Amino acid sequence: MNRRELTVALAQRSGVPEEQADALLTALGDVLVEAVAGGDDVRLPGVLSVERVERAARTGRNPRTGETLQIAAAYGVRISPGTRLKAAAGSSAPA
Repeated sequence: MNRRELTVALAQRSGVPEEQADALLTALGDVLVEAVAGGDDVRLPGVLSVERVERAARTGRNPRTGETLQIAAAYGVRISPGTRLKAAAGSSAPA
């Protein structure tokens, strides 16, 4: 599902015009980015959770030359599915 399809589905489900649904989708993205940048977790119970995680400094290796190098500590993002999202994906693997 791309952004346009998501916007149309949100508009139909909520009964608002597509322009308003698109504005809400944009606002949701902005709020998520600001929250994670500020170190806050965002949780939509049953759907997903988004959190900022710290990665420690570590030693890496250049695969081409084999030379070791230091990788600085950094932040990353962890997205975890909620129970409803996991259930929607199904528990059995395709054949």
